Amino acid sequence: MRLAARFEIAFHQYLNERAEAVAEHALLTDWPRLTDFYRHMATTRRLDQKAVALQRTGQLGTYASCLGAEAVAVGAGTALQTDDVHVPYYRDQAIQLLRGVTMAEILLFWGGDERGNDYQAPGARQDLPNCIPIATQLTHAAGVAAAIQYRGQHRAVLATCGDGATSRGDFHEALNVAGVWRLPLVVLINNNQWAISVPRSAQTASETLAQKGIGAGIECVQVDGNDVVAVFLTAREALQRARDGGGATLIEALSYRLGDHTTADDASRYRSREELNEAWTREPVKRLREYLRRHGHWSAADEQQLQEDAQRQVQAAVDSYSATPIPAATAMFDHLYAHLPRALSAQYQQLAARQGGKP
Repeated sequence: MRLAARFEIAFHQYLNERAEAVAEHALLTDWPRLTDFYRHMATTRRLDQKAVALQRTGQLGTYASCLGAEAVAVGAGTALQTDDVHVPYYRDQAIQLLRGVTMAEILLFWGGDERGNDYQAPGARQDLPNCIPIATQLTHAAGVAAAIQYRGQHRAVLATCGDGATSRGDFHEALNVAGVWRLPLVVLINNNQWAISVPRSAQTASETLAQKGIGAGIECVQVDGNDVVAVFLTAREALQRARDGGGATLIEALSYRLGDHTTADDASRYRSREELNEAWTREPVKRLREYLRRHGHWSAADEQQLQEDAQRQVQAAVDSYSATPIPAATAMFDHLYAHLPRALSAQYQQLAARQGGKP
């Protein structure tokens, strides 16, 4: 017998759960950059808390919280360049904010208004909208990456998904073509340990999710998803390799979903309070804040000012969202066809007449 193949999955961590540096890198003493990471993470968490409150009071639709995933999104989002393409799933609020999507646009989307996907920021205009179906965005991302490669552009695509997506055929199809064609694609898995109510242990027997890219012939790596430094450095390297023609990468970021799957879920039905409490000891926002505080680069006064600033930003977004006029009913016909088919055109005319508008 001879050995047909052998593989290893590297794990990257720079800040452990005790907010201690466990590896060396210049970024660990880049206090302005680390402070910027923290501000983005804390501000995203404040928006997230408000969105849940709006849903609970009937002012927002079903909402998918990103509580616990802030380091995954801020680390990866900061690594993107302006002309890269982000292909999101539904917990990417922090990346979207970094791309220039406004808080009001995020609230509009979750309020059921498609105008929330009409991003106005130049950095977000080429990004795809939120994907609610599981894993279907990954084949779209592979297509975008193929177009970039075909045009000879020095750009990369970052596609994000949850651990549940790795059990879908779309996931494997996207990775397969990315490996064969050496596409400029980075797939980032937010492994938050729960695919709705299905735990990681019941979803797959694979030792890691990262190794699912081995069969596709692409680079695979695992990172501590509660360590924003590890996520940023790993994503930055993978994205640069993609831009330079080095092919695709699969990154598994280990995190934990600290909230319900969505506001339509009650996670207390299927996971223990002890497990959740233990996960809170590893959470990313507190970890980075403690590291900054311990080294004299964050204070109680800094924290109070940040929270006040974040509250003002969030409230301004809520006010803008609440004041946005309801779209005309005829808007459902817009952006479907260059020229409406006869049957739909007749329906449009009838609806426009009924609401007193002009066709």
